[in-house]
Amino acid sequence: MNLRIGQGYDVHRLTEGRPLILGGVTIPHPKGPAGHSDADVLTHAVMDALLGAAALGDIGTHFPDTDPAYHHADSLKLLEKVVSLLEQQGYAIVNVDATLILQKPKIAPFIPKIRENLSRMMHTPLETVSVKATTEEGLGFTGREEGVAAMAVCLIRGS
Repeated sequence: MNLRIGQGYDVHRLTEGRPLILGGVTIPHPKGPAGHSDADVLTHAVMDALLGAAALGDIGTHFPDTDPAYHHADSLKLLEKVVSLLEQQGYAIVNVDATLILQKPKIAPFIPKIRENLSRMMHTPLETVSVKATTEEGLGFTGREEGVAAMAVCLIRGS
């Protein structure tokens, strides 16, 4: 069995007037991440982890922010495309573990739906998808509520 590990990281500045979308869930908050697509940092980190594990580049390679086709793109649909690329290469997702880093709002009530969304798009059982959230105790750009970040690791298996 060919096991491969990948890791992903994404960060976006928070700005007024943008929706806060994390793992495909719109979370009530006055600020959202600025970006070319929907700026879903959690889904972006997961996509980069998966692409990295398969040595298929990164999301900027596949979905460049210079391409108008991805303006306001739904990141869950992009994740579905990433999973299709992996499947075409003979890979299957074993598990994903992701962490959101932001001061506010509290994410715990939204984690079950986020996990469901990611699990559905990755064609994996719910128990293989972990999502956590943490603050940075008021430190750094996330602690000052200037931005949101996400990290993800994954394990994939090839035939």
